[in-house]
Amino acid sequence: MSEFDSPWKEALEVFLEPFVQFFYPDVHADVDWSRGYESLDKELQQIVREGELGPRLADKLFKVFPKDGGELWLLVHVEVQHQRDDQFGERMYIYNYRIYDRFRRGVVSLAVLGDEHRRWRPRQFEFRRWGFSLRMRFPMVKLLDYRSRMSELEANRNPFAAVVLAHLKTLETRRLPAERCRWKLRLVKGLFERGLTAEEIRQLFRLIDWLMDLPPELEQEFEEQLYAFEEERKMPYITSVERRAREKGRQEGRQEGRQEGEISGLQEGIELALELKFGSDGLALMPLVRQVQQPDVLRSVRQALRTADTPEPIRALLSQPE
Repeated sequence: MSEFDSPWKEALEVFLEPFVQFFYPDVHADVDWSRGYESLDKELQQIVREGELGPRLADKLFKVFPKDGGELWLLVHVEVQHQRDDQFGERMYIYNYRIYDRFRRGVVSLAVLGDEHRRWRPRQFEFRRWGFSLRMRFPMVKLLDYRSRMSELEANRNPFAAVVLAHLKTLETRRLPAERCRWKLRLVKGLFERGLTAEEIRQLFRLIDWLMDLPPELEQEFEEQLYAFEEERKMPYITSVERRAREKGRQEGRQEGRQEGEISGLQEGIELALELKFGSDGLALMPLVRQVQQPDVLRSVRQALRTADTPEPIRALLSQPE
């Protein structure tokens, strides 16, 4: 899992409207934001589990409402790995058609590339042969294009400008912890100048803190300087309780991505074992298996499959109350 996956996933969840407004203003203008939006993580996870592409931890699926009525599903792909992926366009297409095929909903796919390869800019998937042609184009933004616009990002009142700035400075300071500490403090102080609410500042602080991780000695220095700044401004938005919870939150966030991958792998292995041992009777248990999100329970199921002669012991294990 990339160090960026979980922060980006949360940023999209909390700041979807500013995200769309910042990167895709035409899309933003066509959505009726007064009706809100709905996160469709469960639907996306179903597609991920059924696919063979592995979990996409930073991808998000939302239901939004265009101004002309009805509803539309918005699939946001965030690619934050540090190497180019020549199958990215294909993956965009596969996720899009699988969602449509499964739920019969119109899906608009948007791509954000947060990697460090300036020339890698996939915008479409295309296949042609014998008079047949298939083509899917998707809007794409490249975060590196904002590297020359740092002062713009600092002055922009859109909350997502701060997220982009934090992402770019995290990349730039990967091996420069002291410089990262300096920029982290500058970015957090800048939140107070953007005209944001106290809650928006707290949310953005959590994301910046998550992205721009520091060694313990620099983290202490950062905390002391931030505390002095808040005291001076008489704006204690980031409370001492939140500070004490931050390290726990960061650790849980890192573990979340690893745990999601482990759960998906265990479920796939159990599905194969059920099919090999019991055929369709075994596969009938997969809805119960997919409801289990505790790795230790799934490991117990996998162990029990080695000696079970019928599906019933497995069903009993899966049906036990948590």
